[in-house]
Order: sequence, then C-alpha cells, then structure tokens
Amino acid sequence: MYRQPRDPIRLEVFKHLLSSIAEEMGVVLRRTGYSPNIKERLDFSCAVFDGKGRMAAQAAHIPVHLGAMPRAVEVCQERLRLEEGDVAMVNDPYHGGTHLPDITLVSPVFVKSEGASRLCGFVANRAHHADVGGISPGSMPLATEVYQEGLIIPPVRLFERGTINAGLWDVVLANVRTPEERAGDLRAQIAANRVGVARLNELFARYGIADTQAAMEGLLDYAERVMRHTISTLGDGVYRFSDVLDDDGIDPGPVTLTATITLRDGEAFVDFAGTSPQCRGGLNAVLPVTLAATYYVFRALAGSDVPSNSGCFAPIHVTAPLGSLVNPRPPAAVAAGNVETSQRIVDVLLGALSQACPEKIPAASQGTMNNITLGGWDAQRGRPFAYYETIGGGMGARPDRPGASAIHTHMTNTLNTPIEAMEQAYPLRVRRYEMRGDSGGAGRTRGGDGILREIELLADARLSILSDRRSSRPYGLFGGEPGKPGRNLLLRGSEQIELPGKVSLDLRVGDVVRIETPGGGGYGRPSDEDL
Repeated sequence: MYRQPRDPIRLEVFKHLLSSIAEEMGVVLRRTGYSPNIKERLDFSCAVFDGKGRMAAQAAHIPVHLGAMPRAVEVCQERLRLEEGDVAMVNDPYHGGTHLPDITLVSPVFVKSEGASRLCGFVANRAHHADVGGISPGSMPLATEVYQEGLIIPPVRLFERGTINAGLWDVVLANVRTPEERAGDLRAQIAANRVGVARLNELFARYGIADTQAAMEGLLDYAERVMRHTISTLGDGVYRFSDVLDDDGIDPGPVTLTATITLRDGEAFVDFAGTSPQCRGGLNAVLPVTLAATYYVFRALAGSDVPSNSGCFAPIHVTAPLGSLVNPRPPAAVAAGNVETSQRIVDVLLGALSQACPEKIPAASQGTMNNITLGGWDAQRGRPFAYYETIGGGMGARPDRPGASAIHTHMTNTLNTPIEAMEQAYPLRVRRYEMRGDSGGAGRTRGGDGILREIELLADARLSILSDRRSSRPYGLFGGEPGKPGRNLLLRGSEQIELPGKVSLDLRVGDVVRIETPGGGGYGRPSDEDL
C-alpha cells in the first residue's frame, strides 16, 4: 500500500475528483438510458478502478453491484488482456457477473506517456436489463439451472480497438424479447464508459500519472486504515447468528443462512459454515454477491466520509463453503441470489454484530426486494413488453429512532417506477400505491411500514414474482416486535387468490396483482401503548 507522507487535503480533493467521474458516468447512463428501469429506477452502478483493477471510487449507486464489480474487472482483464479502445462485456454469474440481467461493461484507460500508451486504470458500469431472454419475460424466473434464466455472456470484447463486434451485438439482441430497449440501454452504458475514460484521462493529464496513481494508493490505504479502526472499536469476539429464507420457489421449506463473525486485531473473519447447501431454485448467491453483502455491512459501520474503494475490503475475510447457498457450483440457478439472498446475508450479519455493538445496529429491514416482472405482447403499441421492478418496504428500527417507511433498504438503492412512466411505457395501470399501515414492528422505536401496490393488466401477460419474508418475519432486536410479513395477491373479478412468495403464472386482461411488502422490525421492548 501507499506509505509515503500524505497531504490530507490533497487526498480529499482526489477522493472527490475520482468519485465525480463515477457520478458523471451515472448521469450519462440515466440521461441516455432507454428503459424505465434505467432512466426512472436508476438500476445501475458506476465505478472507477486503478491500473491493478482495484476499485478507486464509486458513485452512490447500488451496493450489490458495487461490492461485486471488482471481480468483473479482474476477470475481464485476466481473460482478455484489454487494449486501448476495447470494451469488455460480461454477465456470466460464474465468471465475474452476479445474475444474468446485470450486464457489465469494462473499459481500460490508457494514458500517453513518453510516446507510448500505459494502462493506468479502468472504468466500469453495471446495469440491470429488464429482459435478457430465458424461460419467462423479465428474466427473473423460477428456474432450476442458470441456462433457463437467460442469455449467458462470458467475458468478451464488445468493442475491439474502437470497433464494435457487430456479430456479438446481433447475437445479444436476437436472444431478448425487447431488442430495441436492450439496444438503447446498452448504448447508454457504452456512452457512460466513454465519458469515464475521457474524464480519467483528463485527470491523469492534469496531475500527471505518478501523482494521480500515488493519490489512488493513498486513498486505498486511508480507507483500509479507517476500516481497521472501525472494526477494532467493535471489540474482539466471536458472534454467531442464523436466519432463514422462506423457500427457494421449487422445494418447500425454509433455507438457512448462518454466519460466524470473528473480530480480532482490527480484522473481521466471516464464516458461512452451517449455511444450507445450494438449492434447486434460484436463491443461490454466487461468491461476488456474498462478498458484496458482507462488504456493505462493514462499510456502513465506517461512516459516510470514508472513501468507498477496495481498501475498505482489505481487513474483511470471507469463508463461503463451495457448494453452499452462498457459493454455489454451476449451473445452479442464481436469479434470486442477487436480490433476495443478498438481503438475508445482511440480516444475518447485522444480527451477529448486534451482539458486539447493539448501539449501532438496527433491527431487520424488510429483507426482500419484492421482484415483480410482467411481460407479453402490447397490442396497443404493437410490440412485446417486459416490465421489471423491485418494491420498497419497511426499514428496521434504529436504537435512537424509528425505521423509515416505504423505502428501498440495504442491498438495493433504486427508486420506484413512477406511475406515469409505467403507464406510458407498458399496458399496465396502477390502481393503488400507498403505505401499508401498521406493518412495522412495535418497539421502543418502531419499524418502518411497507408498501401496498396494485397493478392492473391491460394485456395478457406472464407474471413472475421473486419475494421473501412471506412466512418468516423481519426480526426485532432487544425486545422489539418483528415486522409484519409480506403478501402477494391476485385479484380476479370477485376472487382474491393468495400467491406464494415465489411464483410464475399466466394472467389475463383485467387481472390485478397486489404486492404488500413487509415492515421492518422494532427495536427495544415496546410500552403498552405501542402494542
């Protein structure tokens, strides 16, 4: 690591210079994105890396993307040895990706020096595409193997020395239900990386290669030292916690996650021994997802002023048994691992850490992303459609204040799809959208409330829901009550049909899907009037 004397003011300047590049990439991606999932929900992330592939800065985007993205950069460089003008593309969960809808583009940054070009960094962005093929629209199916979930893209050059691989482009668009939308979102990703490459080149030109690289090293070192100090303040010890996911959508019964956290001398050792073996359904979380969830928990403890880079991760060591739910063997299905299991990993780790630092840890938040996809043929617009959304819920109560209501928590950081944008883009009508009152758990401080959202179909469509906390409940802490579990309902005429947490079925015009999301757990023993 960088050990030369540091100027703290200069490091602070570089922290903001580097993060501003990632933020500008995000602005470009949003402004040029085509789908509501990109331009409205902001389901994407951008980051800047040094020449060794270490994350030097990130934008304030999505934790499950950002913690896992360094692996994508590492794999693309290992396999392709990227050259100037190249752009790598990958979504393969077992080779740098997370789940198939998340497509990552990686661009190397070469800087002219003494008549030659030197590799000095990378920029990357990851965007969730509303459809990448597979057995159901939206590519979040109830699958039993990854091949059913959509098009698998191993690390491959989308651009080679500035020239697009037209054959690869055609293959991708030929395997998705909404090629025009996919093309628009991919072009937005390409544009975002071009801006990132240009801005990072400008930074190297202004401050010089040596000084810029030294600043990156200094920021990595600073973040590592802060993280070590943060861990040391928690107190050495061994802390263990278990929680469950309701089921995997294929086989009945709960799936267990267990973590043992050992804190020692400013380092954290996280061992997932005791976690269930990989399952037949899509709850399996590939190792980068498990790492991202683990890093998120400790990063949140370090405070907002610490640079978010790979230095934060250095004191955190993860053991995830191969063949388990948190490190599956291929070709296990993984669509829900990125969105549901990642949330439960956070719940388990926070539960363990509540034993070490109860004054810093909230009760469980809703613990699910409530993934819903609807797809079919839009006769009015004369084209196929694929709608995807995650729906917020209740945040867990904090030691000193209630949990926020109707909000995305932990591993997701997206917005909702505005009603106007949804109805403009899809043959759907939103009938109700409101807070789900009294769904948060009672406590000295109360858990946040969830959301109720009703969507009416104006065209026949295939529905897929991947959700959890429908039978298990978000736990309260230190006497706080658990949050209310979620519910999925199909309203068909006068019928009200309860749907499982994970389900895929065909719907018809006039059907209404109601999603009621969980509330957060309460903190501390409630008084009589709170019950």
